[in-house]
Order: sequence, then structure tokens, then C-alpha cells
Amino acid sequence: MSSAKELREVKMKKSDKKRKKRPDPDQEEANAINNEAGGLPSEEQKVDKNEDKSSNGSNVKQETHVESNGDDVAEGVEGLTTYAKKKNNKSHGILTAEPFSRLPLSEHTMKAIQEMGFEHMTQIQSRAIPPLLAGKEVMGAARTGSGKTLAFLIPAIELLRNIGFMPRNGTGVIIICPTRELAIQVRLLLLVRCGAGRRGEAEHLYKGVNLLVATPGRLLDHLQNTKGFIYKSLAFLIIDEADRILEANFEEDMKQIFKRLPKSPANSSLTYNNNNMQTRQTALFTATQTKQVEDFANLSFKEKPVYVGVDDGRSKVTVEGLQQGYCVVPSNKRFLVLYAFLKRNLSKKIMVFFSSCNSVKYHSELLRYIRVDCLDIHGKQKQQKRTSTFFEFCKAEKGILLCTDVAARGLDIPAVDWIVQYDPPDEPKEYIHRVGRTARGEGSKGNALLFLLPEELQFLIYLKEAKVPVKEYEFNAKKVPNLQSHLEKIVGENYFLQQSARDAYRSYILAYNSHSMKNVFNVHQLNLKDVAASFCFTTPPKVNLDLESSASKFRKKMRRTDGGRHGISSSNPYGRQSTDDTRQFVRH
Repeated sequence: MSSAKELREVKMKKSDKKRKKRPDPDQEEANAINNEAGGLPSEEQKVDKNEDKSSNGSNVKQETHVESNGDDVAEGVEGLTTYAKKKNNKSHGILTAEPFSRLPLSEHTMKAIQEMGFEHMTQIQSRAIPPLLAGKEVMGAARTGSGKTLAFLIPAIELLRNIGFMPRNGTGVIIICPTRELAIQVRLLLLVRCGAGRRGEAEHLYKGVNLLVATPGRLLDHLQNTKGFIYKSLAFLIIDEADRILEANFEEDMKQIFKRLPKSPANSSLTYNNNNMQTRQTALFTATQTKQVEDFANLSFKEKPVYVGVDDGRSKVTVEGLQQGYCVVPSNKRFLVLYAFLKRNLSKKIMVFFSSCNSVKYHSELLRYIRVDCLDIHGKQKQQKRTSTFFEFCKAEKGILLCTDVAARGLDIPAVDWIVQYDPPDEPKEYIHRVGRTARGEGSKGNALLFLLPEELQFLIYLKEAKVPVKEYEFNAKKVPNLQSHLEKIVGENYFLQQSARDAYRSYILAYNSHSMKNVFNVHQLNLKDVAASFCFTTPPKVNLDLESSASKFRKKMRRTDGGRHGISSSNPYGRQSTDDTRQFVRH
């Protein structure tokens, strides 16, 4: 079955051939939308007046068929390294006065650091690297963009070099990451790439992989089923983004991994710092410190680790160069405001976060249909597509990336100007990780914009308690383009786009219902007619909303045979509705 994107491409090709004789009515609608929004100023006051003199669109091109291979990945990593060279350490924020040259590093490692353009260490690096080089166990906690990855990669490489680890020894260092994208980015010396074919990975493991970066699920799979996987001489275990690993429900997998991994290297000939390695070294890094992470750390370490918390006692948890704000937008104006914002910032590099894969898919199709080029990443895509898109956006100087939280953790995407949270995060901790994709590194600057409904303003209280400073950006409703009827016509006349919008609408409501902070994000306070308008529907579409299946535990206990207090059931998927109520369901 053709997608909305494919349908648009077919129509555009036909239109190009017969443009003068028979113009495409769908394209005329898209052109009308672009023309009406073209002269609008930015949606809020944070945008500089001179920042969008170019209106030619993003240089990130839409691809109908993307293939990725090893060369693509290598080129992407090279692009990141090139960006690192361009950065100048002029200001003093996360950097310290401690140079890397003062560390007892090998000549090869020191040369690599210098070639990447790094001269001074960040706070987490200056406090975590020395004890790790000394063979101690370390638990590090630092905000996003503070240099945690290099803090554990340097000691890992030094350990392998100093103990003379060879391929015949098997795997000496294992780095566990929560997502495949982060594992790909971390793989400084990686031979096994997460997301590749399992058979190919097994062949690499059989030949010997000294440094392995993997996700918990794939690592456990190889530990259980790959006979040629030699890990008895494991000397160093690193757990990156431990809080995210727990949030992704990998705790049971990690417990099984801990049981299978040796607590000390089996090869007694391995020496480090002129001493035989008697125990395995462990390091755990996290961006947010929680009770769950502390309990997890107790399982990870054999002895009390050296704790390195660089953000303890800070007045705010986000970086200095990040300007954060929110705008209060009613449901029926949400997409119009987003569209106006994107159109006025086509010269910028922007990431837009959504709550569901279907929502990312629909909005990317709609934006491309009306000629706003964008990329998209979500969990339903194949790994090859996600990897290719990730590196394409990394190398781009400007562009728009629509994504779910799969891209919110750990990834270092160069020079992101704006983080737009179109759908609010589940909690302040997730907000912090989303905005951590911009203003990364010393002296970097970035902007973050959070969309909130009027009934969601209580979320600001929780952000303040989490030490996240945000200020309100007001948008002028008169300057928002009056495009609703045009958009509704486009979606209504395109079957594939309409189906995509229905799926996104349903996923939005289900995701909203799954929010843990139900006192802030209450699905029963949504005006579904206005919500439907944000997905370009004239009236709310009929979709099956089984809210009870995704409700919290206390809601499940109160389930009734008629579908619960809101009146939703298989025979009545829209719930009870009074004669003067515009919503599809209400709580009684």
C-alpha cells in the first residue's frame, strides 16, 4: 500500500510534466499554505529578527529510499570529529583548568585527544578519569553534554593498551548503552555494531572483540547463545546512561548479565599498573541521580565506588548556555503555531519531540506534503533507517528532525539550535534529557521551547522543583496563519494522509493517558474536538480508545463491566457524553 509521502511524490512528478496545462489541486493547496505563512514573523520573541533571512528551506533532503553501510557510519563519525575540531574552548563553564597532558596517558591516546581538538578536561572528566586510571570503581553523575562519554572511553582504551589485550583474549571491555543509536555513537573502537545482523555479530565475537559496545538485550542474547563469545577475561565493565537503562525496563536483563559476567579476569597473566588484575573494574554513569539508580548501583559494584557528582548543589541542572521557555497554546492552534515557527526558522537546526511513533510519522508526512522538508526518527523504523537519518542530521548545518524520545538520551548531535517539545515529557527528568541535545560542550548555546496547554501549567511547578528555569514566550494569535481550512481539506482529500492522521490522533490520546503525572496531564480534561483540529480533522474521528488497558494500576482496580467511570467500552469507545459537552468522553 502506498504511503502519503509516495502519493505526494507521484502527484508532484505528474504535475512537473504538465504544470502549465493541468496544475495539481493538492499542490495548489500546499502552495497557498506556504504563501500565506511566508511573510509571518517568528511565533515567539526568542527568535532573532535577522536569523531567518533565507526562506529557501532546509538543506536536509527528503529521501524515499535510504541505505546505510559501514562507510556511511564511518563518514558520520568523521563528521562528528570534524565538528569537535571546530569548537574553541574560550569560555569557562563545564571546562576546568586541568589539561589532558597532565594525565598519565600513553602517547597514542594523547595524540588522538589532541587531534580531536581537546585540550582541557571537563569537570566530570577531571574527577572521574584519574580514579578510573588507578583501577578504582567509579559512579559518576553529571548533566547531559558534560563529557561523560570521554570520561570512561579514555580509561577503557588505556586499560586495554597497558595490559596488552589481544584478540585471542576475547573481550576485555564491555560498554552497555540503553539504545542502539547511543551504542553506535560510543563505538570508538567498536567491531560489533548494535542493530547489525546477529550472525555477523557472532562471527566478530568468535574472532575476538577487545572493546564491545552493546545494548542490554543484545548483550544478554550473545551471552546466552553465542558459543564463541569469549568474555572470561573481562577486565572493565562500563554502564552508560544507567537511569535510562532502568527507564527502558532493562533491569531484569541487567541482573542476568551481572550473573553471567565474571567478577574477575580469568587470565592471571593480565597486569595493570604492575599488578595482577584480581577483580573486574566497574564504572557507572548517569545524568540523573535517583533512588532506583542507587539501588541499581548496589548490584553493579563489588565494593563501595568513588562517587563523582559534579552537579551536586547547583542552582539549576541544565547547562548555562541554554535558554529555555514555554508557550501556552490551545489544542486547536498547536500545529498552526508549530508550522509558523518552523517556517520562520528554516535556516536553523531544530529537533521536535513527539509522544508517539505514529505522531512523528504523520507530522513528517504532512510537513513534507506542504513542502517543509524534514527528517524523522522513531522506534518503528528499521535500525538501518534510523542510523542513516541520525548521521544525516548530524552532518547537516540546518534542518528539522521529528523524533520520539528514542533520540533524547545520550546522543551528541552537533550544533542543534532549537529543541521543541511539541508533546510534553512524562516528567521533569525526561524534559532535562530532551533539552540536553542542544548547548552541548563548552561555550555552546541553544534554545528550548515547550508547548503547554492551558490546563497543563501545573507542570511548571515541577520543573521549578527540579531546578529547571523556564520563562514564558508569548505568541501573537493574530500572526498565526489562518490555514486550518486548507489543512483540513488536504487531509480530508488524501486517503493515506487521513489514515496516518487517525493513527496519530489515537496514539496521542493513549500516550496522554499513560502520563504518570495525571494531576497535570489528565486525559479527561482534553477537549477532543480541539485535539482533532490539531491533527487537521473537522470533527473527531471515530477510533477505538481502550484507555483502561493503558491506565495506571489504581484505575485498573476500579474497572467496571461497562468500561469504567468514563463510560468507555468496546460497544461505546467514545464514552459518556452530555448534550452540551463537546468532548468525546468525560469522567463522571
